[in-house]
Amino acid sequence: MPGNLPSVAEIAALLGNPARANMLTALMNGRALTAGELSLAAHVSPQTASGHLGKLRDARLVALRKQGRHAYYRLASPAVGRMLEGIMAVAADGPPRYRPRWQGDEALRTARTCYDHLAGRLGVALADALGRNGFLVLGDDGGEITAKGRAFLADWGLDVTVIGQGRRAFCRPCLDWSERRFHIAGALGAAVARHCFDLDWLRRLPDTRALAITERGRRGFRETLGLGTDWA
Repeated sequence: MPGNLPSVAEIAALLGNPARANMLTALMNGRALTAGELSLAAHVSPQTASGHLGKLRDARLVALRKQGRHAYYRLASPAVGRMLEGIMAVAADGPPRYRPRWQGDEALRTARTCYDHLAGRLGVALADALGRNGFLVLGDDGGEITAKGRAFLADWGLDVTVIGQGRRAFCRPCLDWSERRFHIAGALGAAVARHCFDLDWLRRLPDTRALAITERGRRGFRETLGLGTDWA
């Protein structure tokens, strides 16, 4: 095995532990959490949580950032979030005993975060709307904004040239594990999600990845993107 990179088997073994899996799932909303918060999510003692977090750090699945007297953990990279979402999509098609349990029931299925972008019925509806209106061409391996889409996003307050900077993939499809269809990930998906939060169209709910859609958001999604009510 070259270098110190963990093998596939080691990663699988780490994810196979329910406590560690719960910790990683709790971090999929893109927020940084303390060890105490993660111990509650994992239903283990703080001492046990510390040991689990050490193993996840060694495998480069989580990153630690200290701020004052507090230490915060988050997923080490978007790639880890994609891996977790992919595993959940596979598990959702497996035997009932292996299927992921809902945390938030219909609220989670309607709108949630998938690391730093939007998922659930809302995420899929957004991807469909951007494609239907001729703003986005989404393929199996990536996506491209059309000239019409660039103009639309600029009017909406998003500069595509700024979004496209950096090494991260500009746009890619992400299989939604509850809807079995694609939503939008990558830098574009993250920018759209941030913009919806900034506009107060969406609000985070405590202790869950589920999102609350405000009345302003329902009106905005309908008037700006032509989203109906079939996704809500």
